[in-house]
Amino acid sequence: MFGGGRSFTLFKVRGIRVTVDWSWFIVLFLVIFWLSDFYGSLLGVPNSSTEPYLLAVASAAGFFGSIVLHELGHAFMAARNGIGITRISLWIFGGVAQMDRESDSPGTEFQVAIGGPVVTALIAAVLFAIGILTVGWAEFRDTMEMDQFVGTSGVIAMVGWLAAVNLIVLFFNLLPAFPMDGGRIVRSIAWKITGKRSAATRFAAGLGRIFGYLFIGLGLLLAVRGSVFSGVWLALIGVLITGSARAATVQTNVTSRLDGIKVGDIMDEHPVAIPATTSVDQALDEYFLRYQWSWFPVVDGGNRFLGMIIRDQVDQVPETDRTSTTVSEHLELNSRAFHISEEALLESLLGNPDMRKFGALMVTDHGGQLAGVVTVEQLGRALKP
Repeated sequence: MFGGGRSFTLFKVRGIRVTVDWSWFIVLFLVIFWLSDFYGSLLGVPNSSTEPYLLAVASAAGFFGSIVLHELGHAFMAARNGIGITRISLWIFGGVAQMDRESDSPGTEFQVAIGGPVVTALIAAVLFAIGILTVGWAEFRDTMEMDQFVGTSGVIAMVGWLAAVNLIVLFFNLLPAFPMDGGRIVRSIAWKITGKRSAATRFAAGLGRIFGYLFIGLGLLLAVRGSVFSGVWLALIGVLITGSARAATVQTNVTSRLDGIKVGDIMDEHPVAIPATTSVDQALDEYFLRYQWSWFPVVDGGNRFLGMIIRDQVDQVPETDRTSTTVSEHLELNSRAFHISEEALLESLLGNPDMRKFGALMVTDHGGQLAGVVTVEQLGRALKP
């Protein structure tokens, strides 16, 4: 949930960048510092011993891995539903899988939202199984409660702590407070019932603001009663939830103007397209030089959209080859995907990365034929009151 500021890439998983904000290291430092002392007391070893420190580092790494796996659960469910993931970002208050567009149906929204909690539940279940099979339920329960006198081994204590942490993460994320996972699940259900994403978002965001204020109030109460660190932490989370929910409401009020409007309703029905058999030399002379555009759609003899031809790509073709090669041989890589159905809802264009690249998308009919073009300017006019 949420997102951070400046970050750097740690590694990639199936092309998805996993990035970490500097603030995340504050969490890791605090976890290692706190757990080192706990493991030292549990094992009854001096502070100079390396075993408590190594267990603390391993616990912090396990916590880090659990959060990454949680976000990968969201990412893989999004990818399964055709939603691209730009990166996974971790920061002091959690993590977020950044998608290149919103879900296009209640079912997709539910699947993406539940993906993270399912992974966290599986992690907790595996850790529970390890602990219970090793020392039994009663002793493992005491270990999860961080009882320093339970007499268990350091490794099982680490398993117990990770199990408890994943249970907390699971419970916290399933609270119906948008934009957390539980809030998104609530939005998907409300969307399914009402048939309107905007109304569902307002409802879920309203719950998010209620929970945000509750967190702030509870956090201040804890701080007054002496639990300053926990109280301030919870209050800050409440502030973030409240702000995110409010922003979602504002955005929804803007995008609600697009309710029911289809791409075909605002598109330009007469786009200039280059036939696939056109030579590169002819394309330069009759299209690029004439219209002074940096790209054009390319169509076959049946007017089916084949992809985009870019001026930079054309300029790289040697002059001696320009009369003997056609534009179809020099299409922009993967540009065939740079189109949208004329029946698609206009709100599906918001945040579309392909549209950001060209400033427009080709519009096709059910048969794949080029039907028009929709631009950023047209979308902006539709958003105006």
